[in-house]
Formats: sequence, C-alpha cells, structure tokens
Amino acid sequence: MEVGEHIHSVAWEADAVPANFLVVDDHPLFLEALRLSLGSAFPDAEVTEATSIADARQAISEKGSFDLVLLDLSMPGTSGFDGLLELRTVYPKLPVVICSALEDPRIIHEALSYGALGFISKSVRRAELASAIEEVMSGNVYLPTSYKPPAAVVPGSDLAQKLASLTPQQLRVLKMLRQGMLNKQIAYELNVGETTVKAHVSEILRKLNVASRTQAVIEVSKIDFESILAAADEDKP
Repeated sequence: MEVGEHIHSVAWEADAVPANFLVVDDHPLFLEALRLSLGSAFPDAEVTEATSIADARQAISEKGSFDLVLLDLSMPGTSGFDGLLELRTVYPKLPVVICSALEDPRIIHEALSYGALGFISKSVRRAELASAIEEVMSGNVYLPTSYKPPAAVVPGSDLAQKLASLTPQQLRVLKMLRQGMLNKQIAYELNVGETTVKAHVSEILRKLNVASRTQAVIEVSKIDFESILAAADEDKP
C-alpha cells in the first residue's frame, strides 16, 4: 500500500461539523491524556472510548463511522497487528492512527503497510499529541521525528509461489477473508456450502503455511495480491 492511499478519507475542514473520534485503548492515564489533547485541538469534538476491539466494533456499528480512530496495538484479546487488521478488513475506509509505546521502526513500517495513517508515540507531550492529531486530521501522515524507514523489504518469490499454488476459487475465498467476511457470507457469495468454504480455508492456511485467517491476510498484504486475483479471474472458465 502507498502511504498516501487513504489520506483523502480523513481530511477535515475547520468549518465542518464537529469531529467524531473513537479512542481504542485500555490505559486510563493515556485515555485521560487523549481526552485533554482532543478537547484542546477540537473543543466541540465527540469522543467515544472503547477498551477492546470488540467494544470498538460495537461502537462503529452503533455510530456508523468516525472521522478518526486512535488505536493502541496492545489490547485485551488481541496481539500484534491483529486489532488493526481486523478493523481495516471489516471497515476498509475507516481512518486509523496507531498510538503506542512500541516505537520500533519495523513496527511503525508494518503499521503503515497495513493501512494506518500515522503512528503517535505514547511518550509525546500533550501539546505534541494534539498537534499530531491535527496533522492527521488535515490529511497528512504523522510519524515520530526520530523515525527512519527500515531498508525496503522486497517480497520474495516464496510467497508468490505459495499463492500460485492456490486454485482460482481459493484465491477468491482469500480475497473475501481479506474483506473480513465470515464463512457463511463467503458461502452465500460463492453459492457453495459452508463445509466447502471451511475446506478451502483449511487448504489456504496449509498452502500459505500459516495458522490463522489473520496470518493469511497479513501474508497476502506483502504482495500485489490484486494482480494475482485478476489473473485468476481471467482464467476463470
């Protein structure tokens, strides 16, 4: 993904309706800091809080949408980038910025590659926190000043070969997994039984050598999966 791909979806004008934020974090002190920073930068903003990814999904379902989601990577019931991937696959147009104490350049790079619009360190002062949020709301990517991108990682041929081993139908199932669809939804879209979908998913995991659907989504994010899928569709009988 190009860093600027989703920027247009978050640009905010000063004379627009009051901003609507979703803060997904379970640390009371940082939640308080975010409340104060958002109140300073956007006095009329509506701030919704969630302490887990499940709560975040419920809030999004109830509200319909948010101007920006501020997401901690370390959340109850999730690990690594699972929470970000879940929100990005189920709500692909939802703007998300990571707020985390984990400042490793590789983590920041991965967060951007999975669709985050920026990365705010939890160690920043309140004024800088407000400035960072304003920067993202203006349509820009915010990154720590100390961030230096890691050396470019070129997807190896190994992953391409694994994807090439998938049948056209398995590739379509994988695409729907990326969209966060459930087995029953995939079965409906493909007009097959759920048992057939489960078999496809098992084969996809085996061929990609991963243990979960989330890991499969992460793997295919490393390569131009859409081109592979397009080629498979051209070969469709």
